[in-house]
Amino acid sequence: MSTTSTEESKMTRETQETLLEVDDLKTYYEDGGLLNSNPVKAVDGVSFEITRGETLGLVGESGCGKSTLGRTLMRLEEATAGEVKLNGTDITTLSGADLKQFRNDVQMVFQDPDSSLNERMTVGEIIREPLDVHDWKTPDERRARVRELLETVGLQEEHYYRYPHQFSGGQRQRIGIARALALEPEFIILDEPVSALDVSVQAKILNLLEDLQNEFGLTYLFIAHDLAVVRHICDRVAVMYLGNIMEIGPADEMFESPANPYTHALLSSIPEPDPTVARDRITLRGTPPSPRDPPAGCPFSTRCPVKIRPDQYTDLDDDVWERIEVFREVLRERSRAELSLSDRVRKLIGRETVQAGMDDTLTELFGGLSVPVSVMDHLKEAADYAENGDEDAARAYLREEFGSVCDSERPDQLGVGDRGRLSLCHRHDEQYDEPAAVFETLVQ
Repeated sequence: MSTTSTEESKMTRETQETLLEVDDLKTYYEDGGLLNSNPVKAVDGVSFEITRGETLGLVGESGCGKSTLGRTLMRLEEATAGEVKLNGTDITTLSGADLKQFRNDVQMVFQDPDSSLNERMTVGEIIREPLDVHDWKTPDERRARVRELLETVGLQEEHYYRYPHQFSGGQRQRIGIARALALEPEFIILDEPVSALDVSVQAKILNLLEDLQNEFGLTYLFIAHDLAVVRHICDRVAVMYLGNIMEIGPADEMFESPANPYTHALLSSIPEPDPTVARDRITLRGTPPSPRDPPAGCPFSTRCPVKIRPDQYTDLDDDVWERIEVFREVLRERSRAELSLSDRVRKLIGRETVQAGMDDTLTELFGGLSVPVSVMDHLKEAADYAENGDEDAARAYLREEFGSVCDSERPDQLGVGDRGRLSLCHRHDEQYDEPAAVFETLVQ
C-alpha cells in the first residue's frame, strides 16, 4: 500500500463533477449541565465529497453519528463548525429565501415509514405538501404531478385519496420516496430506508431507488447498518465511528480488502450464508467511548486490536497487553462514573465506597497470566492512585508508561492504493506495519 496526502488521493476523482463537498464538519450538542459541560461530539470533523450521480454509503455502529450527519447535511440540525457546499455554495450559511431554495435541491427519505407520514393526511396531500409549500405551479398541475409520482414509485392513481394506515410498510416507503422526488431534487439523503422492511420488500425498494437514480440522474447518500445492502447499491462507502470517517473509498475494493482496522473488524461481522465456510471474526473489546469524552488521539484507540505499542513493549505477551488496555478502559469509565448519594456519604465520613477495591480488579484481570515484574509494578502504582480517589492521575501514569502515538496524536486521512481510498489510521505511516500484515496474525 502506498501512503499519500489527502490532496494526492483525490486526484483520481478530479475529472468527475463534484456535487457535495463536506469540509471539517462538526455537530456538537451542548447540554448546559452544571457538573459536566462537555458537549456531545456527534459529528467531529468529517470531510468527504460526493460526485454527481453516485451513491455514497455511510455505515457504522449504532450511535456513531450517521443519522446526525445526514440531518446536518439536510439542515435539520445546525452545524457547529465546518462547511457543506452544494454546487459550490456553503449551505450552512443560508437563510430565508436561499434556504428555501436549497430545500428544492436536497430531500430526505426517513428510516421509519410509519412515523414519517402524517396519518391524518391522505397520500395525495402528503406528496403534494412540498409542492404547496414551495408554491409550485398551479393547483391542477400539482395534483397531476402527484399522480405522476404515484405511478413513478409503483403505486396506483386511486391511492391518491387513501390514508397511510391502509398501506403496507413497503408501500409507505414508496410514498416517502414519492414525496422526496416531488420537487425534482439533485441530492437525496436516504436514512436507513429499508431497515424497517421485510427482506423481500427491501429488494423491491432498492431496485426502485436504482431505477429512479438512472432515470433522473439522482445522487444519494445511503445511510445504513446492513453491509450487504450497502455493498449491493453503493458506488463508494464511508465507514463512521464515534463521529469520524475512519475509511472511505470504492465499495468493491473496501469489501474485498479493508484497510482500516475498524473497517476490518466491522466487515468480519458479516454473516456467511454457507455454514460450512469458516470465517475469522474479530470481536472488539468493550464499547465505544462516550462522545462527550472521545480519545485525544485516534478515535478507535480504546478498542483497536492492532494498536501500536511503545517500543519497550512490542514483545510483551498479547494477552497481557490486551488486559492492560482493558485496565486502562476500566479506569477511564471509573473516572466518568458519578458516585451515588450513599457513596458520597461514605466518602465524607471516611468509609470505603463501592468504587474501592483496585487490588481485586488487578487480580481478576491478570490472575493466571505471567506478567513481568516491572509491568506489574507500574500497574500497582496506577491502582494505588485510583484507590486514593485520583483516577485522573492513574490514567495519566498508565498513558505515560503504556501509551503510544495512537493515544496522543490524531492520525491523518492517508491515501491507500490508487483509487482515491482514504483511511484514518497511524498504521498507514511508513514507519509502522501495514494493517493487512498485522491482521494476518490477529485472526489465526
